[in-house]
This record gives sequence, structure tokens and C-alpha cells, in this order.
Amino acid sequence: MPVNGLTWLVVLQLLGALLQQWLLPTLPGPIIGLLLLFIWLLFYGRLPKSLEAATSPLLQYLPLLLVVPCVGLMNNLDSLQSQWLVIAGSLFGAMLITIPLSGWLMQWLIRRQQQKKRSS
Repeated sequence: MPVNGLTWLVVLQLLGALLQQWLLPTLPGPIIGLLLLFIWLLFYGRLPKSLEAATSPLLQYLPLLLVVPCVGLMNNLDSLQSQWLVIAGSLFGAMLITIPLSGWLMQWLIRRQQQKKRSS
């Protein structure tokens, strides 16, 4: 695993944690770091080989991140059962927003990629 790619991930996470402490206390630092990574990749235009080599081995451990939310669900099952209607409504509302937004974003990205291929 290249150290350069892993260093970028750690630096962006630390920068996200600093921004969380100073400016955005309601957002978690790692989420801010992911947003910074996303913005950096948008401006860079492609995935650097060092970053790809650093993140590819980590993807196999991604399902382990689901263990913590599952334990939280099991521990709070009583309160979830009492609020099922509110939870179902918010999930349905989020779905109504997410599906059209994802479709629009995918179409925009496809058009952008086709324009880049035509211009090069």
C-alpha cells in the first residue's frame, strides 16, 4: 500500500477534524474529510494511482463498518418500534428526493464525460 495515498487520506481526515472543531461542530470530522477528498478529486479530474493503490485493499473491509449501526439498532429496538411511522415517512421522503437527484447527477456526469471525449 503506497504511503503517499494513505498519507493523503489521513491528512484530509485531520483537516476535516480541524474544520469540524473550528467551523462546523454539527458535522463529523471524517465526513468533512470525505467531502474535501471529493472536492479535491473533482478539481484533480482523475484518481491518482497512489490513492487508488491505498484504497483498493481497504474496500474489502467496508462491510465491517456496518456492524456498529446494526448493534445500535438492536440496542434501541424498543424506541425504533414506537417511532416506526416517523422513520418510514422520513425514509420515503428521502427516497423521493434521492432517486431523481441520482438520475439527474448520472445524466450530467455522462454528458460531461462525453464532452471531454469529444474535446480530446
